[in-house]
Amino acid sequence: MQHPANKPVIGISCGDINGIGTELIIKSLSDARMLEICTPVVFASNKLINFYRKSVPELNLNYQNTKDLSRISPKQITLVNCWEEEIAIAPGTLNELGGQYGIKSLLAAGTALKEKKIDGLVTAPIHKKNSQTAEFNFTGHTPYLKNLFGAKDVLMLMVADNMRVGLVTEHVPVAEIAKFISKEIIISKLQLLKESLQKDFGIDKPKIAVLGLNPHAGDEGLVGKEEEQIIRPAIKDFKQSNGNVIVFGPYSADAFFARGQHEKFDAVLAMYHDQGLIPFKSLALGNGVNFTAGLSGVRTSPDHGTAFDIAGKNKADETSFTAAIFACADIIRKRQEWEEYHRNPLKRMKDKFLANAEDEKIDIELEGN
Repeated sequence: MQHPANKPVIGISCGDINGIGTELIIKSLSDARMLEICTPVVFASNKLINFYRKSVPELNLNYQNTKDLSRISPKQITLVNCWEEEIAIAPGTLNELGGQYGIKSLLAAGTALKEKKIDGLVTAPIHKKNSQTAEFNFTGHTPYLKNLFGAKDVLMLMVADNMRVGLVTEHVPVAEIAKFISKEIIISKLQLLKESLQKDFGIDKPKIAVLGLNPHAGDEGLVGKEEEQIIRPAIKDFKQSNGNVIVFGPYSADAFFARGQHEKFDAVLAMYHDQGLIPFKSLALGNGVNFTAGLSGVRTSPDHGTAFDIAGKNKADETSFTAAIFACADIIRKRQEWEEYHRNPLKRMKDKFLANAEDEKIDIELEGN
């Protein structure tokens, strides 16, 4: 998909209409930098945007309406009306309507991404309790997008600057986590993480740390057997079949982040949700982004939920949402660079030869001076 000025077209779903999603969209897109790095396309409705505009009167959001995604202007924010009917918007309320129309937005945006009418997707938060319906029988964005793109596996990867934390298991009850930890699953997640670091973040030979499941990484079997029986063998097998990646572990999760060891790695693979997200959110300081690795399309989201308690009160902090848009644009460009670089081996050899020749020329000129 080619767009004017090489700016990616990024779709944005509104999330639960009673949550903070629409307020975040208005605040983030009011930033003048947005149209410099991407062409935003919001999947929502005029009435929804206008409703939440009243709660942020100090901001002026200008946009055009369209139903034809082939006629998007790179100089304007575009709104795609996903519904025309009047609906009752009740900020801060968890009800059926909020989830229903949030999913309408997501389905339209997801379809546009699948059909390559947009280059990337940023999703505002939905709530698991009111989003599941016969039309949307998924527990959240990630399983929906995995199914939509027919991906064999995906990886929830939290990103903030140079800090990246992936999860082996996601929304699993703590009492059942160990059941979902297997050698095959860990290897699959490591493979996804390696490929994403290379294609999406431009790291040719990534360095990955793997955390243990139990306290003190099992203490050599005294506090759990998973490290010795599952995690360590998975790391060993993965390293043997992936020579262009460095993997260490399992590390004791408590000391790992406290000692700043994450700064020595390109990414960390945690065994479960809170093990990875508590330190990540503590260190990311509101700049965190959730990226779904393993999809052929690029999808990011903020690292928080619907925040019903502050919805419609002009209290929502757009930092993470803005970071999600920037990250989406960055990953799209990194993928384009990776694909271009790997499309033509002869071109890679020529580029390397020219780069070496230029280096030699500079050396000669320096010697002459």
